[in-house]
Amino acid sequence: MARDSKLRREAIVQLATTTGLTGVDELSAHFGVTASTIRRDLAQLERAGALARTYGGAMAIVAHPEASLRQRVGEEFEAKRAIARWAARQLAAGETVLLDAGSTTGALAHELRNGPALTVVTTGMTALQELASAEAVTVECLGGVLRPKSQGFIGPLAEAALERRTFDRVFLGADGVTAEDGICEADIRQTRLKELMARRSDRVYVLVHAAKIGRRPFHAWAPLPPKWTLVTDASAAEADLEPFRARGVEVVLADENGDDVSGSTASSR
Repeated sequence: MARDSKLRREAIVQLATTTGLTGVDELSAHFGVTASTIRRDLAQLERAGALARTYGGAMAIVAHPEASLRQRVGEEFEAKRAIARWAARQLAAGETVLLDAGSTTGALAHELRNGPALTVVTTGMTALQELASAEAVTVECLGGVLRPKSQGFIGPLAEAALERRTFDRVFLGADGVTAEDGICEADIRQTRLKELMARRSDRVYVLVHAAKIGRRPFHAWAPLPPKWTLVTDASAAEADLEPFRARGVEVVLADENGDDVSGSTASSR
């Protein structure tokens, strides 16, 4: 019995890490135990520092630190490059595009260095560094306060700059993305800015590798417009993509060459 309790608590922590907030009733049904048993599990996990309890019996993992940009750059490198290659092909000369901060959007900036003449506006240090010597690209920075973890600019100055511009396309990164709630990030200032970025752009793309689809690691969210495009790598499972397709989201699966292998015939321009 003690072993069963230990295994269940370990599974609860794993669920919190991968799906975010989880209710007592949901956990009770999942494990086939009473709600009071789940409450005792949560109380013990909270005392151990593994979880934090929230209103209504839901819980949030606290031992899930946000990775820095430096840590993320090397993760899923091939997937990010595939996504970036597809995204770069969507751009035509003369467009004004908006790039989010992040490692995948940084990979896109790398692909744009020898591409068509563009105006690229960005909130990210990585994109600025990649495009600093790109002669065909006019580079603008939104400004604001630099957030060290993400190496991106946030805050009222960045938001004010956005309100005075419009863009042909925006490419957004995420710590997690779901069909229901949109983009998940560690800091509500990030999600506020991403929401504005999407609102000011004609076409919205979310660039995430497959492991981030359906993830809810934090509690700040940026809702997305009714029409947007999820761009991920070819390893993404169809079961994870179905909720997005059901809501009318265009889904792109980029292979190593940057080709869309999803079977979609939707036009990108």
